[in-house]
Amino acid sequence: MEENMETKSEIRSTIANRLAGLSDKELSERTLQIERRFFEFANFLEANIALLFISRLHEVPSENIVRNCLGSKKIIILPKFKADKFEVKLFKVDNFDSDLKSGPNGVLEPDPHRCKTASLDFIDIAIIPGIAFDEKGGRIGSGQGYYDRLIPKLPSTARKVALAFECQIINHVPMESHDRHVDIIISERRVIYKI
Repeated sequence: MEENMETKSEIRSTIANRLAGLSDKELSERTLQIERRFFEFANFLEANIALLFISRLHEVPSENIVRNCLGSKKIIILPKFKADKFEVKLFKVDNFDSDLKSGPNGVLEPDPHRCKTASLDFIDIAIIPGIAFDEKGGRIGSGQGYYDRLIPKLPSTARKVALAFECQIINHVPMESHDRHVDIIISERRVIYKI
């Protein structure tokens, strides 16, 4: 297990270096291509309730996706993290500018005073963040395990979709028993269905 953690740490570092090697223009163009693929993706188009995320460092920027989804007729759910308990609470968000506030590490999260709590039970599609992925749906997140605990609680019918730059897709993600896969990865070049 210690060896896997070291390997994951090395992978996170490698991905950070790859992303740092891209210019702002390249990142912006690639992000736009991922957004286009996502908004044309059949599972997203058919979904009524979507679990999204606000991106952190080394993740595909998600602000435009969240803003565009809030303008649609979909119900949008965002997570709020309780770092002391490693828990995630979900909230329905209606307005990007008024319903979110800065949380731990400066990442925007739903304001529980403005947003209603939401249940996992009816989520149709869950967009899962990550730093590295493989074509089998293996994923490396930030290392805190929030989504590894959340994914098994999602309805079996909910599609678990990751957004990734091609440079974040590697040959093999070392998986441990508690690690969870995604079903589909959308990159700037392709849509990958878990093998």
